[in-house]
Amino acid sequence: MPRSSVSPALSPAPPLGALLRRYAAGAPLACEPVDQGLLNRGYRLATTRGRYFLKHHFDPETADPAAIARQHRATQRLADLGVPVAPPLTGTDGRTVAVVGGHAYALHPWIDGRHRSGAQLTTEQCRRLGALLGVVHASLEQVMPPRRSEERAESADPSDTFALIDDLLARVRRHHPADAFDELARHRLLERRALLERHADRRPPQGGSVGWVHGDFHPFNVLYRGDTPAAIVDWDRLGVQPQAEEAVRSAVIFFVRPAGTLDLTKVRAYARAYRRSARATPSELSAAVHRVWWERLNDFWILRWHYEHGDTRADPQFPAASALAVWWTREYDAVCEAFVG
Repeated sequence: MPRSSVSPALSPAPPLGALLRRYAAGAPLACEPVDQGLLNRGYRLATTRGRYFLKHHFDPETADPAAIARQHRATQRLADLGVPVAPPLTGTDGRTVAVVGGHAYALHPWIDGRHRSGAQLTTEQCRRLGALLGVVHASLEQVMPPRRSEERAESADPSDTFALIDDLLARVRRHHPADAFDELARHRLLERRALLERHADRRPPQGGSVGWVHGDFHPFNVLYRGDTPAAIVDWDRLGVQPQAEEAVRSAVIFFVRPAGTLDLTKVRAYARAYRRSARATPSELSAAVHRVWWERLNDFWILRWHYEHGDTRADPQFPAASALAVWWTREYDAVCEAFVG
């Protein structure tokens, strides 16, 4: 889930002349913003030498050129293993990251394809998706350096969440005139507080074994050509985390329905294929389900964007996301069985 908010109004127009000279990519013919994406900025770029995707690494948490270069090396090595990715182009200076005016950019080949939600995937395509993520995890272990730390992440402390809920409720009350979003936010905050009070004793221990993960594997970061994934994009969150938790978190994003329920038939097909591909055990998936459920129960990033930053881009996700935590709590055993059965 996104951890910082970048307003599109703050993103400057890319310096096309300087960038294209660095990549010897011809003269610009057209440059259009790509709408999807909450953190960084992307552009569909046509030049006299071809079509490209220009990425402006604008989010402060992921804009370090050295970290971006590491991501680029990872995707180049993954491509050598046959993983569907879109490695960046190398500039005339031998680098894949161009820093112009203090901003970091990268140029990628344009991939013809479209994004597909879980609702648009057949059961067989769900299996392929789960197997693909397993291949990503296994391949990253081959191409990335050995993990230097086995530290485990602490799960959310409900006392901190109660304080956050009180703060958000106060912000809702101060918003005038109240609108439909305010009403839903207030309802969900009160509902979530009651759920946490009832289930506070189920706080999970530290996370499980860690490995290299994509970090943001969801429908907007997988491009399909026909029925087949053509490219996994946006590796900004590449890092070391519990791999089974990424598998669960990604399934929840892909297979959530508008009413805030999960398509458990598709989850089951996806999870079985992931377990086989990644050689993950049912116990690892079960523990990951519990941790991601707890994470969702304590998470209010959409409301924080809305009320703390005045950023409403994620508002359309709130009805389903907020309902999911409630439904998942009620159907906890069925969800767990879908991931491990």
